[in-house]
Amino acid sequence: MYASALWWMTLRPEPYGPRTAGILRRVFALLADWPATAWVTFDMVEFSANIVMFVPVGCLVLAWGGRPWQGILIGVALSAAIEITQLLALPTRVADVRDLVANTVGAALGVLLIVSLRRAARASQRAHSRRHRKLIDTGAQ
Repeated sequence: MYASALWWMTLRPEPYGPRTAGILRRVFALLADWPATAWVTFDMVEFSANIVMFVPVGCLVLAWGGRPWQGILIGVALSAAIEITQLLALPTRVADVRDLVANTVGAALGVLLIVSLRRAARASQRAHSRRHRKLIDTGAQ
């Protein structure tokens, strides 16, 4: 499911159709008119979406037993493959090094998320074990 969504977003001849483009233009025009949201631009949203889209890559590599550096490396390799395909085979798409950077950041954040969750789980287990031992030791006296 994730792989097909990733393909659909990155390797279609066009990122979205004319109807979606019209909706996006109107939304970003409205955001630009209000000072509190004028900072929300298409480029910023696209960069952020690329980050979010690659967080699962880093998570999945670690979930499947890979090392943190492998999660980041696979993110770079997958992103490079997508950008090269867009450059060479999809003339209606634009290959951009910023996408490579955003995708790599996303994979790295996915790795960081899993590493952090694993550390928190281990710390919780150690803390629980100490409390449990203390209760057992105290009750035995």
